[in-house]
Amino acid sequence: MDVVLSDRALNRATLARQLLLDRRPVPAREIIELLVGLQGQDPELPYLGLWNRIEGFAHADLTGLLAGRAVVRATLFRGTQHLLSTADYRWIRPLLQPMLDRMRRTFFQQWAADVDHAELAAEARRVLGTSTMTRPDLGRALAQRWPQHEGVWLARAAQVALPVLHPYPDGTWGRRGPTPLVLAEHWLDQPFDRDREPADLVLRYLAGFGPASVRDMQAWSGLTRLSAVFDRLRPRLRTYRSAAGTELFDLPDRPLPDPETPAPVRFLAGFDNVTFGYADRTRIVADAHRPYLVGEAALTVDGTVRGIWKLRRGELSIGLFAPLAGAEEEAVGSEAAALLRFAEPDTALHRVTFRNLP
Repeated sequence: MDVVLSDRALNRATLARQLLLDRRPVPAREIIELLVGLQGQDPELPYLGLWNRIEGFAHADLTGLLAGRAVVRATLFRGTQHLLSTADYRWIRPLLQPMLDRMRRTFFQQWAADVDHAELAAEARRVLGTSTMTRPDLGRALAQRWPQHEGVWLARAAQVALPVLHPYPDGTWGRRGPTPLVLAEHWLDQPFDRDREPADLVLRYLAGFGPASVRDMQAWSGLTRLSAVFDRLRPRLRTYRSAAGTELFDLPDRPLPDPETPAPVRFLAGFDNVTFGYADRTRIVADAHRPYLVGEAALTVDGTVRGIWKLRRGELSIGLFAPLAGAEEEAVGSEAAALLRFAEPDTALHRVTFRNLP
């Protein structure tokens, strides 16, 4: 009979696997690979994700990886922007193509229903060639071939049709402007590894996110029909049950921490893995609070989401779902000061404000 994991036991297991129980002096690339990538919708997000996990992390630690092409930024899981190590990108990107094709059919179909997918991919490849172009420029070039459609949507559709990257210095801290695009094979000068299977991605996911269910893996990746893959791997995995009765899978050699392990305060990056890496996110955030995380970053206290935060021009605004106890408020204040020093070291005056959320 499977061991049943309480909500708190599952929470601590997740935080341990995601390296959120303590900061460690681990290289940034190693963390990115352990977590199978970091959310990169905005340039600052992966920096914050690494700062939460690495002792002594500095902006240059990630910027150097991007500049050296050891890490790349591209449209990946769930059709959103992520950072992956180059080694992982070369085999994971081909595995995600079916999901990206489905996304193109369901989302972009309304903007370019009569555009043949293969023709669009071929034309975008021809236009890009070995050059780097901004997305608006690519859109304008594609609109010459399909003038009845808006270039911006043609360019976005091309992003999921082709393996393109957003090359350095795009994706670096504080950088804004038009999104640049380049063909991955040109930027990396390395072939894709098309011999890997979804089972390889399942094992990597469980290493960074387990214990987790089939639905959790599907929600994180955007892939579907993974039940058969998990079943083939079952002899190599350990299974648990959540308090709600859901079957959870994990690697057999991964220990579970004591459920009473202290969990420090964390100002998570927006769309952080730990808050968006599961179908059932009650291990870290109450269902009633999930909608807040679509456009806001999460504050965790004692391992669970207790509020949201936003930083703007030296002011850290914190919204709370419930009041903090005295010791909790002190811990939040201490971590807030550390965040401000990391994110805005050149701002002379820092301010922290609190508000109650409905």
